[in-house]
Amino acid sequence: MLKAVRIVPQARARNVERLGRYNRTLQPGLSFVIPYIDRVYPAIDLREQVVSFQPQPVITEDNLVVEIDTVLYFQVTDPRAAAYEIASFLQAVEQLTVTTLRNVVGSMDLESTLTSRDTINSQLRGVLDEATGKWGLRVNRVEIKAIDPPSTIKEAMEKQMRAERDKRAAILSAEGQRQSQILTAEGDKQASVLRAEGNRAAEILKAEGQSRAIDQVFQAVHRNDPDPKLLAYQYLQMLPQLAQGPGNTFWVIPSEVTSALKSVSTAFTEALPKSAATRETTPVDTVAEEATEDAARAAEAAAQAVADAAEPGPVTRNSRANHTGEVVS
Repeated sequence: MLKAVRIVPQARARNVERLGRYNRTLQPGLSFVIPYIDRVYPAIDLREQVVSFQPQPVITEDNLVVEIDTVLYFQVTDPRAAAYEIASFLQAVEQLTVTTLRNVVGSMDLESTLTSRDTINSQLRGVLDEATGKWGLRVNRVEIKAIDPPSTIKEAMEKQMRAERDKRAAILSAEGQRQSQILTAEGDKQASVLRAEGNRAAEILKAEGQSRAIDQVFQAVHRNDPDPKLLAYQYLQMLPQLAQGPGNTFWVIPSEVTSALKSVSTAFTEALPKSAATRETTPVDTVAEEATEDAARAAEAAAQAVADAAEPGPVTRNSRANHTGEVVS
């Protein structure tokens, strides 16, 4: 009685032969068979199965032997065909995978093989699904797990990759140096431009200051209406400074010196007129004393300058007078 009852687990199927011929396929659940007449075969797994095949040597188009390891995902859709159409569907799938893989990879070179895994997977799946359909199988996916080229090719590829990395590093270093030099040059250029603009602004301000100073002095002189005696006095004060140059070997005394001395002498022997400022703040006696002392100092400095210029020098004998003054050697 126990042999007449069969329990099939979920996602399993069992084929039944009656008197040597296929009778039916037992579905998951409780089923009854006739003992000694019906023969129940082992259960067939209907779930998706994963099979990893051993690495297989494959020759590429450029005559290089590579070992390819593949993983196959398939599912049994027809238990009867899987049991009666092929003796061992697992072994058949493995051999068909190796044959198809050799055909696909044989038409590609090594570089394409290493970089075109998706293309190889899709081609393998199409061929296997079409071939295994009559066996009651459905190939869901084929994945290439590893592609191992020869050791010599690996060494050459490592050298090539190392050279490519060194090349990229050198290019990046050169680009960095170029950018650094460009930025430095631009910074120097901007600094030079700003420095030049600052110097120009400083010169402009300096010139404007000198112009305003000269204008104020000019306006002050003309506003106070100086006479020739004051100008002669100022002229005599500048003579010692003209003779103090370290490179002077001879000194040209202008002809206006005599006139200036006469004007100064006349100015300090006569009574000085009072200006508007002097009339209000400075007594006449104080002004006369200060003018007398300044005239004495100016006369002494002029005499000393004439004496210094009169000393003999290396170019005295070749000195000549001109129409502007006398040459004292």
